[in-house]
Amino acid sequence: MIQRVTTVAFQGVEARPVDVQVQIAPGLPAFTIVGLPDKAVSEARERVRAALIASGLALPARRITVNLAPADLPKEGSHYDLPIALGLMAAIGAIPADALDGYTALGELSLDGSLAAVAGVLPAAIGANARGEGLICPAACGAEAAWASPEMEIVAPASLIQLANHFKGTQVLSRPEPKICDFAGAPLDLKDIKGQESAKRALEIAAAGGHNLLMIGPPGAGKSMLAARLPSILPPLTPAELLEVSMIASVAGEIAEGALTNRRPFRSPHHSASMPALVGGGLRARPGEISLAHNGVLFLDELPEFNPQVLDSLRQPLETGEVAIARANHRVTYPARFMLVAAMNPCRCGHANDPGFACRRGPNARCKAEYQSRLSGPLLDRIDLHIEVPAVTAADLILPPPAEGSAEVAARVAAARALQAERYEALGLADIRTNAAAPAPVLEEVARPDGAGLSLLREAADAMHLSARAYHRVLRVARTLADLDGAEKVARVHIAEALSYRALADEVRRAA
Repeated sequence: MIQRVTTVAFQGVEARPVDVQVQIAPGLPAFTIVGLPDKAVSEARERVRAALIASGLALPARRITVNLAPADLPKEGSHYDLPIALGLMAAIGAIPADALDGYTALGELSLDGSLAAVAGVLPAAIGANARGEGLICPAACGAEAAWASPEMEIVAPASLIQLANHFKGTQVLSRPEPKICDFAGAPLDLKDIKGQESAKRALEIAAAGGHNLLMIGPPGAGKSMLAARLPSILPPLTPAELLEVSMIASVAGEIAEGALTNRRPFRSPHHSASMPALVGGGLRARPGEISLAHNGVLFLDELPEFNPQVLDSLRQPLETGEVAIARANHRVTYPARFMLVAAMNPCRCGHANDPGFACRRGPNARCKAEYQSRLSGPLLDRIDLHIEVPAVTAADLILPPPAEGSAEVAARVAAARALQAERYEALGLADIRTNAAAPAPVLEEVARPDGAGLSLLREAADAMHLSARAYHRVLRVARTLADLDGAEKVARVHIAEALSYRALADEVRRAA
């Protein structure tokens, strides 16, 4: 007789059902797992054997075969331990044979029979709920699984013994409750930054429209401080965005103790990060930093210090909002709709723009050009806002804290984003929430300037040699400026301010 248990295999954030078939047959003692398992799955037999012995169960001295179907789908990870153990327990009569009907199971076994947390519980729970099944998962992941549906049946034991007692009726496990992550410490606030009013204005525009931002300034000017306070003015995640972000974090194993958060992601990788670390990849094609920053912020400090090939790999995700990782035997796609916020010094010395400063490497202009040439023109063309962040003077630091903080700016950002969501929903584009994500044909309709603005844009496009992409990015920023003002029509003043954020880009692009 063959015992069947349902589990899942992950392809990106999708959980595909896998049928675990367990057979105990006469023959020489053996324990074989087939169905394209990786090393972690093949080693499950030793963990399962030790966990069953620790739970007071002994495997029969017979031939045990475990088939993971479909056999041509790669099986990766340690979450196959629990379904294999449950199939064996049903086969030897330790639990009722029909107890596992209508359940999807996943979990890693310790040698003492306890269950350890695994990655991907939330996508597995959502997939099981779509099939009308319940879920069996480790107790540490129960709170995460509970977010899939309030009506879904979830069993979250801490050990195999607890699970066996639950199915026998001697111990009833209660359904886990969803958890929200609590953040300790005082939140960062824009009031902490003195001076830099123009940089704060650019930060507000970037937050309101989901635009990419590049800050250029000397060391100590406050570029990193500004970027770190960007999440404080972004609106909370909507339920749909929360689900997208949490599924990626779950697959990556980034959810601690099953608690989700409605804060937008803020990822800040070091400039030594490799291409698989940034865009995703590796042996199991895991999500990278750009996917973990989905619906949030990716902050790249010291931008020219990143490997140029790594930076150029961001060009396609910045346009499409997703990243495709191709391997010899499979192809995985992860969402990657993020705000790119970057900071850099004007040159390697960092003081090329300071009055009276003379670089030891030669003329300041050459030092700047050599340093900024590490950035490709196509990458810079995808950044909407280029601003210069000057050094803060001692006079600025002596002044009292500014009256306006993150709360006031966040209110204006939320109002502008509400206008954008309402506009695109009325056009039948419910998945578009910001101006930065709007398709070009739609943008030309909703951001059409008035006569004076159109004339200015035409003149500037010729004088600044704007590419088609740069032209549309100016329109996106202008539409966001109009939304911040509550204006229905894009006016000349909005076009002028949007163009001012491209002026610095011309200088950097010429150096690149």
